[in-house]
Amino acid sequence: MVNVIGLGYIGLPTALMLASHGVEVIGTDYNQELVATLNAGKTTFKEKGLDELFQNALASGVKFTSEYQVTDTYIVSVPTPYDKFSKKVDASFVIDAVKEIMRVCPKGATIVVESTVSPGTIDKYVRPVIETNGFKTGEDINLVHAPERIIPGNMVYELLHNNRTIGADDKTIGNKIKNLYSSFCLGDIVVTDIRTAEMTKVVENTFRAVNIAFANELAKICRHDDMDVYEIINICNMHPRVNILQPGPGVGGHCISVDPWFLVGDYPSITKVINQSMTINDSMPDFVLNRIYEIMQENNINDIDRVGLYGLTYKENVDDMRESPTLQLLESQERHLAPGLKVYDPFITSDVVKNQYHDLDAFLSEIDLVVIMVKHDEIYENSSKLANKIILDCQNIIKSGNVYHI
Repeated sequence: MVNVIGLGYIGLPTALMLASHGVEVIGTDYNQELVATLNAGKTTFKEKGLDELFQNALASGVKFTSEYQVTDTYIVSVPTPYDKFSKKVDASFVIDAVKEIMRVCPKGATIVVESTVSPGTIDKYVRPVIETNGFKTGEDINLVHAPERIIPGNMVYELLHNNRTIGADDKTIGNKIKNLYSSFCLGDIVVTDIRTAEMTKVVENTFRAVNIAFANELAKICRHDDMDVYEIINICNMHPRVNILQPGPGVGGHCISVDPWFLVGDYPSITKVINQSMTINDSMPDFVLNRIYEIMQENNINDIDRVGLYGLTYKENVDDMRESPTLQLLESQERHLAPGLKVYDPFITSDVVKNQYHDLDAFLSEIDLVVIMVKHDEIYENSSKLANKIILDCQNIIKSGNVYHI
């Protein structure tokens, strides 16, 4: 039996996928309201294919509780934020989970850490906690790192098809966990050491962050001299060895916007490119806010409450708001100016910010300038409703009308 610890965006789909493929699974989360919702037969976030996977897992006997279980295998999938000052990983949630596991686990149990951590975290924080409590790694408890590699909006497919990495002290234990993941994973699964597995996950997201930063900086250069960044990127990408990404209003989620900071925190003197790239990406919400005021002045819009932000989530067609550029922009606006921007997102049904609307037509009726922060399918399907609006299109999706870009 596998006890999955943490039933959020990664832990829940992992638990459901294992259960749906014949593995006995009990999911554990300290949030009793979340556990009650799952036990009532309801999922806790929206995701393509998740409800069907949930029903399959229920039929296979998956269970949910706030109690840690006595078993031989634990998968820890809890948050790993970073300290905003030091940029180092905050491993406290992982450490707390491991401490709770040690209260109940039998000798020889394996703890699989799925949470993304900086290279060396398990050696620096997890292993000492285990040994301080009288356990010996490799005998009493086996440690494994199996970083997740999925993206909101396509989780179910990617869980099935993405390649995986298993880091373990002992190859025999690594292969045992490989066999566990092979119950559902159709991709290649590589077994390596723990530190290498930690590093590869962080490097993957850092590579993406650096490439996004180049596109964002290019957008700033082109804005400074009134050039069309999108045309320039399209032409450059005709070169067989060039593939520039698209600029945007910022970077959100819990991967690209967070993981590269782990390297900056641990190696501050030698991560110059990474540090600058993250700084550029983090600056984009403020850059968009400046563009809003430029466009307001150009079009004689005097009231900030006649401006609306379309999109609260960090990416299209999901309800995930973690590190959302829109939330970052709103925080910046409230810090420097009187709040007033209106906000709407079809995927966020509860009130999470001031001046939030829950109907597209009502939202559009109250504004003159709409700022497209997220390219949900809804805005494509309703682009005709923007005909009489001034548009700041941060996603380059509106092809006609009074359109501005970042």
